[in-house]
Amino acid sequence: MLERAAASLHVLTDYGDLRPVASRWEIVATSDPSVRSGTPAPVLLELRVENLLLIERAELALAPGLNVLTGETGAGKTVLAHALDLLLGGRARTGIVRPGALEAYVEGVFSLPLELHGERGERLPADAEEIVLARRVGADGRTRAYVNGRSAAVGDLRALGQLLVAFYGQHEHRKLTLSAAQLQILDGFCGPEQAARLSECAVAHHAVRGLEGELEGLRELAQARERELDLLEHELAEIDALEPDEGEHERLLTDRERLRRLDGLRAAAGVGMEALAPESAEAPGAAQALAQAVASMDGVAGVDQQLDALAERCRALAIEAGDLAGELRSYGERLEGEEGTLEAVEGRLQGLERLLRKHGGTIALVLEYATAARARREELLGAEVAFARTSERLSAALVVFERHVAALRKARLQAAPRLTEAVAEQLAALAMPDATFEVALSERDPGPSGADGVDLLIAPNPGVAAGPLRDIASGGELSRVMLALMSVANANSDLALVFDEVDAGIGGHTARAVGERLRDLAQGRQVICITHLPQIASLATRHFSVVKDTHADPTCATVVQLGERETVSELMRMMGAADTDASARKHARELRKAA
Repeated sequence: MLERAAASLHVLTDYGDLRPVASRWEIVATSDPSVRSGTPAPVLLELRVENLLLIERAELALAPGLNVLTGETGAGKTVLAHALDLLLGGRARTGIVRPGALEAYVEGVFSLPLELHGERGERLPADAEEIVLARRVGADGRTRAYVNGRSAAVGDLRALGQLLVAFYGQHEHRKLTLSAAQLQILDGFCGPEQAARLSECAVAHHAVRGLEGELEGLRELAQARERELDLLEHELAEIDALEPDEGEHERLLTDRERLRRLDGLRAAAGVGMEALAPESAEAPGAAQALAQAVASMDGVAGVDQQLDALAERCRALAIEAGDLAGELRSYGERLEGEEGTLEAVEGRLQGLERLLRKHGGTIALVLEYATAARARREELLGAEVAFARTSERLSAALVVFERHVAALRKARLQAAPRLTEAVAEQLAALAMPDATFEVALSERDPGPSGADGVDLLIAPNPGVAAGPLRDIASGGELSRVMLALMSVANANSDLALVFDEVDAGIGGHTARAVGERLRDLAQGRQVICITHLPQIASLATRHFSVVKDTHADPTCATVVQLGERETVSELMRMMGAADTDASARKHARELRKAA
């Protein structure tokens, strides 16, 4: 399990420019036709790589059973591991396209496992007998992916990948020292129901965290609630007391200017009134003069039509002068009544301008603030009710979360002894017969994956107290523990397994034991192993060698499938012996014979 649910378990493909390589495929088809269609276990039949780092072009016809890839350090073995990772949806890192090439291309042909027959019509063509996955990576970093020539969503491809291959990278054993990885291992051993429990627990934890955040916000709100309410009440009281309306400010400014000049206005009205109709009879005004003129012209009315017309105009002027004099007198009297009004206007303006300074500069913004303040006041007044309701919801969510935490813990407690026993059996087969292994559970702060901590404990030698893997195990021991765990994890699975240097830190008889375990794993399934140990390589069903040509420009690596003679020579190279060393050749042949 370990990181099987992570990026290494993805399938992203590209079938866009597939050129036939039938002769390679036929090698597999004729050697074991059963793997071509409807097999229980998926098999990677063909791997094709172009312009990926050191490799310009490579085609591998793989077989069921144990396939090994070997080569000198730096020859490019990890390039093939990266090719598989890309094929299964791994991230395309910068600089993986071979210098001078426009794109890198990886293609794989898998037998169609029975489990995927139901996918036809949704993810696969109805007549599909194989699954062709490929991926193109441009020099600009862009990628394209397909399944059997059809565009596919990344989620669909990852789901397919989980049914085809489990990939364990070069430094996978180091992850065993991480608590999170150890928890994943135990959860994987709990069975498929544990994934559903984990999902439900994560959802419940998310709900609890959300409500806790909401409650904390309400708690902080309550602390500042009274102070903010007092401020809002004061500001709303100021606004409500003045009851401003739009346009009032401009009107008050006009009124204030007029009231400041009352004396001048009264004087002007008085002068006009005196000119038209003076109060003193001794000083006739314009209205009286006009009346006299009308009277004189009325004395000759009817004699001359032209004068009669002029008399009418004069009469209108006399009437207008009288009316105007009356209105000027009334205007002056009203001004007398406005004495003292200026003070009220000034007071009103001061109040409005204070609101304008505080709330935006216009009456419209003052009114908008008042609306928002009333809404905020209602929110604050309802905070107590919201706090109580949220507290109730949080209590209910905690009950649900704790139920999921308990379900996870129960499953882990039941699985831990079984995992302990199963791994101990595997370690015995991996040249660690005296090692003791234990899965220790502890409580920790609750989180999305429950409230359990897991420590994998090991005592490699008798009489030594068991301790955490991170403190006790050497590199070789970690490699074997990882292989033991992977063997247990995949005991009920028929996925193809890919191991990139699972043999790190081991040698001698231990290496042979690890190789035999890999061979056992390959019974009824496909195992692909990148290795540097002849003890493991000698057990291969099919052997490939990676050779680097440093004279090429740029440096180029090629991959060849080895026959029996070449396999013996490669085993000698891996043992550090010259090709002319007869005893080394004999030993290499014995290794092959013992396989």
